[in-house]
Amino acid sequence: MSIIRDPGLAPLGKQKIEWAWQNMPILNSLSKEFSAKQVFKGKKIAVSVHLEAKTACLAKTLAAAGAQVAVTGSNPLSTQDAIAAALAEEGLQVFAWHGATKDEYFEHLNRTLDFGPDLIIDDGGDLVNLLHTERKDLADGVLGGCEETTTGIIRLRAMEKDGVLRFPMMAVNDAYCKHLFDNRYGTGQSVWDGIMRTTNLLVAGKTVIVSGYGWCGRGVAMRAKGLGAKVIITEVDAVKALEAYCDGYEVLPMDEAATRGDIFVTTTGCKDIITAEHFKVMKDGAILSNAGHFNVEINLNDLEELSVSHKEVRPGIEQYTLHDGRRINVLGEGRLVNLACGDGHPVEIMDMSFAIQALAIKYVMEHSTELGPKVHRVPESIDNEVAKVKLASLGITIDELSPEQEQYVNSWQVD
Repeated sequence: MSIIRDPGLAPLGKQKIEWAWQNMPILNSLSKEFSAKQVFKGKKIAVSVHLEAKTACLAKTLAAAGAQVAVTGSNPLSTQDAIAAALAEEGLQVFAWHGATKDEYFEHLNRTLDFGPDLIIDDGGDLVNLLHTERKDLADGVLGGCEETTTGIIRLRAMEKDGVLRFPMMAVNDAYCKHLFDNRYGTGQSVWDGIMRTTNLLVAGKTVIVSGYGWCGRGVAMRAKGLGAKVIITEVDAVKALEAYCDGYEVLPMDEAATRGDIFVTTTGCKDIITAEHFKVMKDGAILSNAGHFNVEINLNDLEELSVSHKEVRPGIEQYTLHDGRRINVLGEGRLVNLACGDGHPVEIMDMSFAIQALAIKYVMEHSTELGPKVHRVPESIDNEVAKVKLASLGITIDELSPEQEQYVNSWQVD
């Protein structure tokens, strides 16, 4: 039996899912193919991904292909109760609601695992972590899984390095059609959508501090620049810092950047990016947001200790007043701002990402034994398939190499 907030929200959820479905041509194509062949018949798939309309389309694709599907969220603030209700009404097992406490969140994760999954689709690594700690009894039955995020893959690689990973995991985030588009264009657009709809403030002319210049940071910085902001990058990686400089951004350590920022966006996947020493020098009215998976990049414990009071001044904005009267505003409790304060990535972006998920989990199912308990790259053939279907949906055709050109580029003996 599902655990959801309000079954009465199902009609609204179905409306949102239908809109997403109309704009997901790749997943539509795969759903028809998978459904006809019943590729997941008899398999149980546990899904822990931000539970909103696009995720629902992935879950329905798996179910239509014959799988038993249990779904939960991967962040307490990203679950949309209407989507949870719609999926539950359609017969999927759903364990999630918006605003779950820490205990409720982990109860939902555990309930999702209770049905003994064969395959895992994870976002941030919480399901996999439970299968290697509190729910080890279920790990032997898992054929493998897929991980959506940079943060989750960092955790998986650490597990592989320590020799404790018990089944193969596909690094979906590292697929080209995922990080080039989802992390860069998806995060870039959705972060600013979340910030702007929550604050209703102008971006042009402001100084934006972007922490981390990976693909997510690149996207956030690019869109900030396009909106007219002055952008400063903070980094710990010398190569990425140099790239940011060559892309036209100012590069500073956070100690210096903290004094200049109007809006801060953390995208590192690490902890304590913004701490007490930075809060002490920030401008009055500074706006802090996070685009990393976990709410650890902005140290809210430090901020509370420095504050005399805090209150919600607008939905999604908690304002902390410091001893000297300065006010610091935190969006979405320091959680993923694009989901805690918005609808997440654009539909067309997630169409590509979830198509990769669907193809990758099928690949893991079919090749589990030979893959072994490691973190694996998504096969190039899957990336190419997704890109070709996407281009076709856009009415775009591209050139093909002639046999002579194929021979030329693949041979060292050149005439």
